[in-house]
Amino acid sequence: MTVALMWEARAVEGRGGELLAWAREQRLDREPLRRETFRAPQDRVLVITWWADAYDATLPELPEPDPRLVTRAVHRWRFEAVASE
Repeated sequence: MTVALMWEARAVEGRGGELLAWAREQRLDREPLRRETFRAPQDRVLVITWWADAYDATLPELPEPDPRLVTRAVHRWRFEAVASE
């Protein structure tokens, strides 16, 4: 099974570059199958990691950034891959 973890945060206005750099610097306890980082308007940063594990497995996740860097708590989602038809 493949599980995708999504981590999304919104930086304080004008600090999106700092949040992006911070997210890219974060190392996990082990390497995922794949890791992608995205940015969006409103200084948002999204990191998706893919894992070859069960949906409910304990997986390493990015931490919360410094609260002075973000406007709200990080949003996190977990999805499992579905076979294509």
